[in-house]
Amino acid sequence: MLESADERRPSIDILDDGIIRCQGPWTIPHLMHLQMVIQRMNWPSVPELRWDVLNVTAMDTGGAVLLHRTRMRLQQEGWNVTLQGLRPEFEELLHEVSSNWSEVGRRADTQETYRQGLARWGRERAGQAVNALEFLGECAVTVLESLKRPSLIRKQALIHSLEQDGFRALPITGLLAFLLGFVIAYQGAEQLRQFGANIFVVDLVGISLLREIAPLIVAILIAGRSGSAYAAQIGAMKVTEELDAVRTLGLSPIQLLVIPRICALVIALPLLTVYADVLGVAGGSIIASSQLNVSVTEFVSRFEEAVAIRHFFIGIGKAPFFAIIIALVGCYQGFQIRGSVDDVGRRTTMSVVQSIFLVIVFDAFCSIVLSWWDI
Repeated sequence: MLESADERRPSIDILDDGIIRCQGPWTIPHLMHLQMVIQRMNWPSVPELRWDVLNVTAMDTGGAVLLHRTRMRLQQEGWNVTLQGLRPEFEELLHEVSSNWSEVGRRADTQETYRQGLARWGRERAGQAVNALEFLGECAVTVLESLKRPSLIRKQALIHSLEQDGFRALPITGLLAFLLGFVIAYQGAEQLRQFGANIFVVDLVGISLLREIAPLIVAILIAGRSGSAYAAQIGAMKVTEELDAVRTLGLSPIQLLVIPRICALVIALPLLTVYADVLGVAGGSIIASSQLNVSVTEFVSRFEEAVAIRHFFIGIGKAPFFAIIIALVGCYQGFQIRGSVDDVGRRTTMSVVQSIFLVIVFDAFCSIVLSWWDI
């Protein structure tokens, strides 16, 4: 069966005297083919290109956009482009596209949009990396100055942050750690019972909680609770121009807002981790006693024997680094807010996501390194 004219593949041919003959449908299903043909064209060396579009059988907005864009590009390169034989309905559509080109032009060029989008993405990420490095450098310099002169640290802000991020986090941290110890022991109980290895529930709960789960869960909890609060608080101050007022007074926002929060989390997170260790092990001991007939006395005795002290110190050693990551990311995202209330919510969400991601990446890195060292 022969295809109808509207269903034929479009073509673009160069004739004598700079005439460009276009045939077939210029519609969205054929745009990819048309664009490839146009890119491969070797345009004649004549001052005027006359496009014979009499045999264009169909044209939609996509085809009109491609035709207008090609005409504009050729005109910018020095050719005088004229259209011959364009149907009135196609001419009206082309006129509509050209009159609204400022709005639709950027969306029209699929290939250029990909390239431009990729380049813009690269520029934005490079700019964000530079801003992050500047922020880290300024924080590092301020921390060194604070270590040399401890009087620069705002004691009241530090105590307030300790209360908000440490003391008030005890209930939710304790409940979560207790339930985690409970669940870990409960899930392992059935498997251990099958092999008559009930006593090894102590190893399972003790090593997993002290070394990995307790510090990681506490860090994730604090990232969601405190890291988001840091971004929202600093962002709100930026929206209301309080940070500009602070700089006008000659004060450093880093010294005023960031350093107390970092110090507070570095102190609070290890303590919360110890607290989570205790309650998590307590939750595991309850399951061991009720499901595996391992008494509390046997549990404690096996715990002292099987769980090396290094597991405890490894978990505690990670906590200050988790604290630094959470505080820096939360404060950094707060400083990146640009005068919009909507931006506060977006940056707050980003601070939580990035904090949790970086904490997990750092924890995985520590696990790999410690495995290499057989620790």
